[in-house]
Amino acid sequence: MTGLMTTWRAAWSEAMSNRRGFWFEATIMIFNDVIWLVFWILFFRRVGEIRGWDIEQLIVLQAILTTGGGITLGLLANARHTGHLVLNGGLDAALTMPSSTLAYLLVRRVQPINVGDIIFGVLLFTFFGNPTVSRTIVYLLGVAIAATIMTSFLVLAGSSAFYLGRNDGGDLGFHAVLLFAAYPVDVFSGATKVLLYTVIPAGFITGIPSRLVDEFDFGSFLACVAVAGGFATAAVYSFNRGLRRYTSGAVWTTA
Repeated sequence: MTGLMTTWRAAWSEAMSNRRGFWFEATIMIFNDVIWLVFWILFFRRVGEIRGWDIEQLIVLQAILTTGGGITLGLLANARHTGHLVLNGGLDAALTMPSSTLAYLLVRRVQPINVGDIIFGVLLFTFFGNPTVSRTIVYLLGVAIAATIMTSFLVLAGSSAFYLGRNDGGDLGFHAVLLFAAYPVDVFSGATKVLLYTVIPAGFITGIPSRLVDEFDFGSFLACVAVAGGFATAAVYSFNRGLRRYTSGAVWTTA
């Protein structure tokens, strides 16, 4: 654990080496998130509720998505790049570390632009999410669930590169989970909605957690925790099993 914390601090130091650039990138993402939120505000003002979702609930959904997604893509940035690292020999340096190869990779890189997502998500909930003690606790639990599932899903998708020799699955999974998680899950129906609770777990990343903030249900919460645990277990297993098939690219890198 000490080694991982040292690695994570080094990643932060590297990201903050150009402080002006760091905050510029973070600010760009905050601006992008604001534009996306404005779109939803204008949309709901025009149509009102849509299948039980209103602007207040959408704000909580976006707060959970940007905060949880920011943790995954900003603080554990290599989750998105697992497949590329596998194909380009980027695991070589990680294999020499005494800690878990996957854990080392996840904390090795901080992406400044996505730190802006975390800042935006926290501020959004703080000022517009009607925070109370209970709502804040559930929001933080929802963020933890969202980050765990998203990180695990991206690692699982990226690990397909071990077996397929290409990263199409990782790239497709990344875009799919972000796209669907950004929308209220109830706007979808039929096979698509089933897909969002199974293959692409967008419903468990934002749909259920955002509902729990308004109306907590212990059964739904346990379901989210179970799904998060299941995806995390599958991601670790798939990655570690894939390492047995890994062929060094003779590329020594800091990943």
